[in-house]
Amino acid sequence: MLHYQGKLYRALNPIYAREPLSGRGAELYGGRFNPKGMPALYTSLSIMTALREANRVGNLQPTTLVSYDADIERVFDSRDDAALRAEGMDAAMFADTTWRDQMKANGEAETQAFARRLAAAGYHGLLVTSFAPGATSDDLNLVLWKWSDAAPCRLTLNDDEDRLSR
Repeated sequence: MLHYQGKLYRALNPIYAREPLSGRGAELYGGRFNPKGMPALYTSLSIMTALREANRVGNLQPTTLVSYDADIERVFDSRDDAALRAEGMDAAMFADTTWRDQMKANGEAETQAFARRLAAAGYHGLLVTSFAPGATSDDLNLVLWKWSDAAPCRLTLNDDEDRLSR
């Protein structure tokens, strides 16, 4: 288990920019590491990784970049192969591009079921290598299933000038 303290970044579609802490889009549609109905914030440990994640296909689209200060106590580190195996997963299952097809066919992809089990076990998030085009093993994401303005899963939006409320 990992304790993450530091900056996190998200590159948002401007439509969602006024709610950078909601996790609503992931809850509505599901993501690689959250089934539909389960809120999640997909954050990155670097600005460039956040931009790669937000612009996976085609040309760069309008994007709102935000940063957070994070202190997340219970993070599953997916780079730990032994921990993954203990949970019945491996790197190939994480990288499987058919997760959307699995979700449509079975209601839930393997990676989504894995995330649901981790969240139920008390993990606040998952540290995972980015699967965005051009990403390297240094491009890391932190997918959060639980966050708040207090410990043990504190996430604070950096918006000192209150720009997003305008």
